[in-house]
Amino acid sequence: MPYEKSVIVPLSADETFALITEPDRLRRWQAITARVDLRAGGEYRWTIIPGHATRGRFTEVEPGRRVVFTWGWEGATDLPPGASTVTITLEPAAGGTLVRLVHEGLTDEQAASHADGWAHYLGRLAEAGTTGDAGADEWAAAPQELDAIKAAEAALAVCQLALRGIAEADYHNATICPEFDVTQLTDHLIGSVTGLGGAAGAEFPQATGTTLEDRVAAAAQPALEAWNGRGFDGTVKLGRNEVPATLPLGILSIEFLVHAWDYAQATGQQISVSDELTGHVLDVARTVITPEVRGGGGFADPVEVGLDAHVLDRLIAFTGRTA
Repeated sequence: MPYEKSVIVPLSADETFALITEPDRLRRWQAITARVDLRAGGEYRWTIIPGHATRGRFTEVEPGRRVVFTWGWEGATDLPPGASTVTITLEPAAGGTLVRLVHEGLTDEQAASHADGWAHYLGRLAEAGTTGDAGADEWAAAPQELDAIKAAEAALAVCQLALRGIAEADYHNATICPEFDVTQLTDHLIGSVTGLGGAAGAEFPQATGTTLEDRVAAAAQPALEAWNGRGFDGTVKLGRNEVPATLPLGILSIEFLVHAWDYAQATGQQISVSDELTGHVLDVARTVITPEVRGGGGFADPVEVGLDAHVLDRLIAFTGRTA
C-alpha cells in the first residue's frame, strides 16, 4: 500500500531539492547524521532518531525536479534497507514549491506507521523552508530504552543545534575552558570524536565543511556509523589500553552534551535537552570521570550543588564547571 503526502515549501525548487538531499540541510529538519552519495546508484544513510537509521540507494536524481531512492531500516527484518521505494517530486507552486512524496512497497501496517513519521518530518521540512531550521526535534530528544549508542546520537543532536546557533563573529569567544576559544574547542571536540570513532574502525574523509557544525558533523557521522556497525559488546583498543566498548561511546555522549553546554555559555544560547538523556550521561560521567582522570588534568574537581539542582546543573557541576 503506497503512502502519499504533499506539502508546500516556501522556497524555489532548487533550494527545496537541496533541503531534501544535502547533509547539512537534512540535519535542519530530518536527520541527526547523514551520509549522501547523490547519484543514481549512490548510497545514503540517515540517522533519523537515535537508534534508528535508514539506508538505501538513489535510483533517479533530477536536480530541482525529482529524486527516487530505496528505503529501509538498519537491523529491521520486516523492512530492511532497500525493501521499499520513496519518490519525491518537486513542482513550482503558488507560495514556493509543491513537494509530493510517494512511499511504495509498504504493508498496510508499515504505511500507517510511516504516515506518522512522514507527516512529522514533512511538517518540519516546511518549517525549515520558512525559518531556515526546524529546531530541536522532540522525537530525537528522549529516545526510549537509552543505550550507549542512542545516548551518543541524542547528545550529538543537542550539540549540533548549539553549533548551528554560533555566528562567525562568535568563533573566537572565550569558553568555560580557559585554554580554548570557540574554534579551538571545536578542534578539541573533533580530535576526541576521531579518536573515539577510530576505536570502532571509523575512517574519516578529508574535512571540507565551512561552518563549525559542518566540521563536527563530518567527524561524528563516520564515527557513529562505525559504532553502529560494530556494536558495543566486548572490548576495543583506546590508545594503548584495552577498554570495554561502552567506554568510548560513553565518552562521546559526555563530549557532545557537555561541550554543547560550553558552546551555549560562550555564545549566549540555551540548550534544549531532556532530563532522561542528561541523567543517562551523568550516570556515565560518574563512571568515566574518576579521581585519576581528574588528577590527570582532564577535569577540575566537582562543584557542589544543592540536592534540588536540575539534572543538567548536576552534570555540569560534576565535570567541574560553573555557570
